[in-house]
Amino acid sequence: MKKLLILILIFTGAAAQGARPAYRLTSPDGRLTTTVALGDALTYDIEYDGQTLMQPSAIGLKLSDGRVWGSSARIAKALHTSSDAMLSSPFYRSSTVRDRYNGLTLKMRDNWSVEFRVYDDGVAYRFATTAKDPFEIASEQADYRFPTDYAVTVPYVRDNAGSIDAQWHNSFENVYTETTLSKLDSGRLIFLPAVVHANDGMNICFTETNLDDYPGMYLYNGDGDTSLEGRFAPYPLRCEPGGYNNIEVLVKERADYIARIEGPRTLPWRIAVVGTDAGLAASDLSWLLAEPSKIDDTSWIRPGKVAWDWWNAWNISGVDFRAGINTETYEYYIDFAASQGIEYVIMDDGWAARHGEDLFEINTDIDLRRIIDYAASKNVGIILWAGYWAFDRDMENVCKHYSEMGVKGFKIDFMDRDDQQMTAFNHRAAKTAARYGLILDLHGTHKPAGLNRTWPNVLNFEGVHGLEQMKWSPESVDQMKYDATIPFIRQAAGPMDYTQGAMRNATRKNYRPVNSEPMSQGTRCHQLALYVVLDSPLNMLCDSPTNYLREAECTEFIAAIPTVWDETRILGGRMGEYIVTARRSGDTWYVGAITDWTPRDVEVDLAPLGIGGTVEATIFRDGANADRKASDYKRETIRIDTAEPLKIHLAPGGGFALKITK
Repeated sequence: MKKLLILILIFTGAAAQGARPAYRLTSPDGRLTTTVALGDALTYDIEYDGQTLMQPSAIGLKLSDGRVWGSSARIAKALHTSSDAMLSSPFYRSSTVRDRYNGLTLKMRDNWSVEFRVYDDGVAYRFATTAKDPFEIASEQADYRFPTDYAVTVPYVRDNAGSIDAQWHNSFENVYTETTLSKLDSGRLIFLPAVVHANDGMNICFTETNLDDYPGMYLYNGDGDTSLEGRFAPYPLRCEPGGYNNIEVLVKERADYIARIEGPRTLPWRIAVVGTDAGLAASDLSWLLAEPSKIDDTSWIRPGKVAWDWWNAWNISGVDFRAGINTETYEYYIDFAASQGIEYVIMDDGWAARHGEDLFEINTDIDLRRIIDYAASKNVGIILWAGYWAFDRDMENVCKHYSEMGVKGFKIDFMDRDDQQMTAFNHRAAKTAARYGLILDLHGTHKPAGLNRTWPNVLNFEGVHGLEQMKWSPESVDQMKYDATIPFIRQAAGPMDYTQGAMRNATRKNYRPVNSEPMSQGTRCHQLALYVVLDSPLNMLCDSPTNYLREAECTEFIAAIPTVWDETRILGGRMGEYIVTARRSGDTWYVGAITDWTPRDVEVDLAPLGIGGTVEATIFRDGANADRKASDYKRETIRIDTAEPLKIHLAPGGGFALKITK
């Protein structure tokens, strides 16, 4: 048995009474343990440093023919594994990721198996089948039982009252609710990732990965106790176009099963990330457990930043033409992008007639071929927005036609579901786009769930209550607390299309929603720091070129920030309060920090970066009056002794962004 592998077969109860086999699997560092037990139910638990964080919890699958996988399981073979390897991870937060775990696969006598892996920062399992004949899964059991009434931080599915398919029609964009297990709303589902706060500063972040052609998991507590259970959208039987301008698809009838299985396959990994707040923010488990890239040659995939039109409502000024959805406006955006070294311009809703019901019917105010050719002459790529239904119903022709025109990718929107049909669509769209050399930004969709590794041409995903919400959200919405929460929860599932970069900034007192001239909550430096704090291989500049050109210092800084990294380190933080993140590209480190509405003085230990000595750095920090005028900031060139903590004051809703060139 390998030295790293600590796997012990335990028998509970006296042999004469009939042993209940159990397997104890421990992380490589010896601190995290799960015991997988077989009996009337298949269960596993989670212990950290000998303390139970999650009690034995049942898992299993019920098939439509009445069979149950997990109940009274009979083992044919137990396979023990371990791994310690460095994996190349292009277009990610680090160029390499360590894959170190101990594993166990239990092969059963009915064409199915269950695999467990224990990492230093989490426990994961998945089911697999070798059955060749198709079958249906009626339900999946994924229980989570806890020893006490832990606090939780969860995102509920928004209330879609009036929708026939309300509980499963979901944009995955809600803010977080802080409560306890027993006080969760029994009438609402929770989408993933979600966090349970255990003992002594440890947390469990529940998520999933390798989600392909299978419904996404929700959590639910209908009994008011200290447990959670998984819920899954039933399979869609009848769908009709509808919703926003008939570019969505609404489910009108669902089956009495959740998934159709067509042959041998694995099911998604169920992940429990275990760690401190900073540990959750640093976890790579969603990427590590995803299926490796299906694209052999990724040299054509170009991450970068995008000049975006929709958030700022095409509001440019100081020009001699009428700004709007027309050729002249997009040429202006292209000129701006080229002048700043920005890789892309997006043409959002409006370039296609009738809100994109037919992607081959172009707005008559748009000369699309002229725009694409003009952008190519400036080394700027064009990305087109597309509604889900219009893209899906003619996917092959859409990708072929626009790739031949020179379009570089699509931003696909309004999927708003994660049942089996929709998760299959995301993979099918990625595969088709890759065949034509197109990148994708999946908007209006669920968490990445490993798709960014499997199909790395999908550079970004929404599934976040991003800055677009500030166009209409009331003053009561606390976006600063949300910003200081998502690096610890949502980002554990992969990158996010948050769309930061606002140049109109507001204090808590002064913020108000203005759809046509939106503003951010929080300070200017908070916006700059988000480019460091958030994972976004394809990253928007949400504001107007006019505003960026007036703010040359900030724009130059944003335009120069990489979107993929060689190394990422979490230097400190508390969920919902603040975070300090450092990222390296080559010999250059960027450090970004954001806070909620609480002003705070932070001390940043730069020693983990391994720079050594005294270095010169550029810093954008909150101005002396940023608590009154949120756009107030100060840019300085400073000398830093990296052996001493860097002390910086953050204004309410504030932040700082630091660039260190070794």
